[in-house]
Amino acid sequence: MMKNLAIVQIDAQMQQSPYFSHPRKVNSHSLASRRFAGKPLAEWLVRRVSDAHHVDGVIVVVQESDEQQHITQLIPNDIPVFVSSKADPLARFVDAMQAYPSEGVIRVSIENPFVDPTLIDRLIITSQEHRNCDYIGYCTETGQSALESSLGFFAEWYQSKAITRAERESKSAGERFDIGRALLDYPEIFQLRLLPVPEQLNREDVRLSVCGDEDWEHSLEILEALGADSLDWQEVIQLLHQQPQLRGRMAQLNGAL
Repeated sequence: MMKNLAIVQIDAQMQQSPYFSHPRKVNSHSLASRRFAGKPLAEWLVRRVSDAHHVDGVIVVVQESDEQQHITQLIPNDIPVFVSSKADPLARFVDAMQAYPSEGVIRVSIENPFVDPTLIDRLIITSQEHRNCDYIGYCTETGQSALESSLGFFAEWYQSKAITRAERESKSAGERFDIGRALLDYPEIFQLRLLPVPEQLNREDVRLSVCGDEDWEHSLEILEALGADSLDWQEVIQLLHQQPQLRGRMAQLNGAL
């Protein structure tokens, strides 16, 4: 059994979660095939997640659909792809976990091409320091889960036993679409730990999640300016600091202006 498995989830239904403050307007299956750094985004993302030092393996979970074969072909041959016929994103996530057992699991969404390996490692290191935790994620200074923002750099960690229990007991449609809520909404049941996002990211004029086509264009602008090997969150923020017009547009899209 692995210690920490990373799952990249390509699931169009996740865009319907009522918890996101910025609704997704781009189909995840379509997004997975778009070219980023010379590769399909799905391939780019699994390679980026693999750069996390404390991740023991990476798989991709895909919703069973007419598009599943196309999505599967985007994934490198050395990365397992698990196709699930379960009814909702939470059930599909746990379905994949049971096929690839691990003590802990990192969830990464296809909408976050800038997810940072160092921030993934921090989650896993924290889980080793606090072995009673069921869930570890990031939060903004307002207390909002970073995964419900549009910052786009973050993943979240689950103890496998805890997310399996949450899936078994969860009845809320919202929780089953926004997987983290199945634990975050029940602090009396699960041991939660929320890490503050880096101070430089506590702002409303950063938007790296791809919620729509304009977000995608911004992602390509950043990629072109920095190059594929220089996309650590610190370098991205430094670039954005020099681009007030781009930050202003991101703030507008976030509803901050």
